[in-house]
Amino acid sequence: MSRSAILLLIMTLSSLALLWLSPGLEERFTLLLKGAGLVFGLGFLIALMAGRRIKFDPVLR
Repeated sequence: MSRSAILLLIMTLSSLALLWLSPGLEERFTLLLKGAGLVFGLGFLIALMAGRRIKFDPVLR
C-alpha cells in the first residue's frame, strides 16, 4: 500500500471513530464528519487503485 493510501485510511478511520464516539454532536458537525469520511474513503479507494503495481517477470522459471 502506498503512503497516501495509508494516510487516507487513517484519516477515514479517525473521522468515523470521532463520529461514532461523540454521539451528542451538533448536526452541522455530524454532517461535516460524515462528508469527510466519505471523501477520505473515496480517496483511499482511488489511491489503492492508482498505486497498484503489477509485477511481471518476463523470464518464466
